[in-house]
Amino acid sequence: MELLIASSHSGTIFISKSKSNFMKKFFLFSSIALVLLAACNSNNPIGTKVKEPFTGDKYESNNRYFRGTGKGESMDENVARNKADLQAKKVLAQQVETNIKVVADQYLGETELNNKSEITDKFQSLAREVTNTQIADLRKIGEEKYKKEDGTYSVYMAYEIHKRDMFRFMKRQIKLNAKLSDAERETIEKMIDEEITKAEAAGE
Repeated sequence: MELLIASSHSGTIFISKSKSNFMKKFFLFSSIALVLLAACNSNNPIGTKVKEPFTGDKYESNNRYFRGTGKGESMDENVARNKADLQAKKVLAQQVETNIKVVADQYLGETELNNKSEITDKFQSLAREVTNTQIADLRKIGEEKYKKEDGTYSVYMAYEIHKRDMFRFMKRQIKLNAKLSDAERETIEKMIDEEITKAEAAGE
């Protein structure tokens, strides 16, 4: 076996040539692997995964809350903030409207009414009107602001409202809605009462 001689402060060290070659090859392959890994990461067609503020279950609608999040960008801080505010409320409103459609379809599907689609449309219309107004029980649950190097502001915002409070508010609005017939008002109120009961059972 051929030996290589190396010196150190503690004396002479003998290293086999085969072991030396193995170490050289090991370091060579390790370097190549690191280069390839770095290249793969930099050329990822999907891009780098980014976790933005207000993501995850805590900020999604569930059986107790309607929730919405929004993002706004602008060189003007107030404009970015207003964009985020509008986006978050729009998302929350869409959650309400979608829920209303599901509720109406399920409830009316078990009845013998002839004007089911008309009642559903009016119920959804009411939901849009309600979410476009100032609701006292709507609560902001988060706001974060960032400023990029180019001076652009990024604002993130999140809102929520308990379903019980939303449906109670809608019930008050129904009583004031002159476009509904007595029969339509009664049907929609029954649907809302059922949803209030479910929301209250879900707790805070």
